[in-house]
Formats: sequence, structure tokens, C-alpha cells
Amino acid sequence: MALILILGIIFIVSAYYFWLLRRKAKVRTTASGNIYKSLLAQHIPFYQNLDTEAKFLFEQKTASFLAGITIEGVGTVVEDTDRVMIAASAVIPVFGFKNWKYTNLTNVILYPDTFDSEFQFEGENRNILGMVGNGYMNGQMILSRAALIKGFSQSPGKENTAIHEFVHLLDKSDGATDGIPENLLAHEYVIPWLKMIHQEIRKIEEGHSDINPYAATSEAEFFAVAAEYFFQKPDEFKHKHPELYTMLNRIFMQGKAF
Repeated sequence: MALILILGIIFIVSAYYFWLLRRKAKVRTTASGNIYKSLLAQHIPFYQNLDTEAKFLFEQKTASFLAGITIEGVGTVVEDTDRVMIAASAVIPVFGFKNWKYTNLTNVILYPDTFDSEFQFEGENRNILGMVGNGYMNGQMILSRAALIKGFSQSPGKENTAIHEFVHLLDKSDGATDGIPENLLAHEYVIPWLKMIHQEIRKIEEGHSDINPYAATSEAEFFAVAAEYFFQKPDEFKHKHPELYTMLNRIFMQGKAF
């Protein structure tokens, strides 16, 4: 009888202990969710323009990304605002997709500012704002914290470095970073898309386009740069580049978001 009583007490204490653990975990999750929601509302224009239902979905996708990707700072401290901006940059290009996961990314490294090809953020010749790693750096992304914050400033321009790099990841998901997102673009649209790219690159080279000249570097860079413009200033992009807007809207499946 005494043994049964002891076992019963142990069971009750254990059950209560695990209930407390679950309750604390739930509280932490809820608190994080509230923080992320508040920061999204403060800093992410894309989120601000969504309706209530879409905002809830964006919050879920943000939390899911942050739960699966490690974000670490080198030479800088990673704040909650940084985490939310990075997550939003990842979510925005794939918001129109039901269950997209960045399977080619494990962690994001945040540097305080620009860095060089040797990943140094001090000294001269530092002109890199963001990079998707290859080779031994495969699965990693490096971002400049200064560029990250600038991309979500109160008066956003056409550029957003973090979105740019996540679009490169999307492009790379089919095995090649070539400006042709085969996982997202139906085969019959590939040739028309390439034709648009080359036509606009010629305009850029001739000084007849308002798209960042860096887009003329390659098809891959054109895709990422045009996507920045598309997400940062959709109305302006649609007005000035209606054909490109229609094609990018098809690729990203985000017409309802605008």
C-alpha cells in the first residue's frame, strides 16, 4: 500500500513538472510571437499592406523560418529586429507558395557592415553587402547588418540586399544560379523570360532603364535586382515595367499581395 502511494505521488509530481515545462514553453513561444508581430508591424512594409488573414500567415511563416535557421552575428550582436528583418526577407519572395522551405540554407551570418571576398569586415576593399555561400560555405548566407536595416528603412528605395540574396537562393534551388528559376517558372515561359532579361539589359547598358545597373552583370543578377524592385516598389515597377511585372508576378505568385 505504501509503495502504491509513493508511486502515485511520484506520478503526480512528474505530471505537474512536465505540465510546467510545457506551459513555460508555450509562454515563451507566445511572447516571441508577440514580439515578432510587433516588429513586423513596425518595420516591414510588405506585411503592413496585407489583410488580417494574410498577416497571420506571414507571422506563421516568419516563426517557422526562425525556428529552422540559425542566425549568428560576427562582430555585431543580433537583435530581435535583425531576426525579423532577415526572416521577412526570406518569407516575402515565397509568400505565394504554400509550403516552401529553404532546403539549401542552414544559417545566416550577420556582419556589421560591408565585407570583402575573404569575408573580412575591416580594412579596405570592402564592397560586398550580401552573399550566398558556395563550396565550403554552401548552405550559408552572409549579410551586412547596415544593408539589412537600410532595405527596410522608413523611406525604402528599390534595393533590398536581403531579399536579393534570398532570391538567389530560390534561383539556386534548381541546381543553378542562372536567373531562370525552373522550380517556379513553367517551361513555356522560359524563352519569353530570357528575352525580357536581355531586352532590359540592353536598355540598362544604353542608359534607358531605371533598374539598378548591377542587373546587367548577368541573368542571375538581373533576376535578383528586378525582384528587389518588384517587392520594394511594386506600384512603380508595374507602371514602368508592366511586362516584367507580369512575369515576376507569375514567378512569385503574389498578385493578391499587392
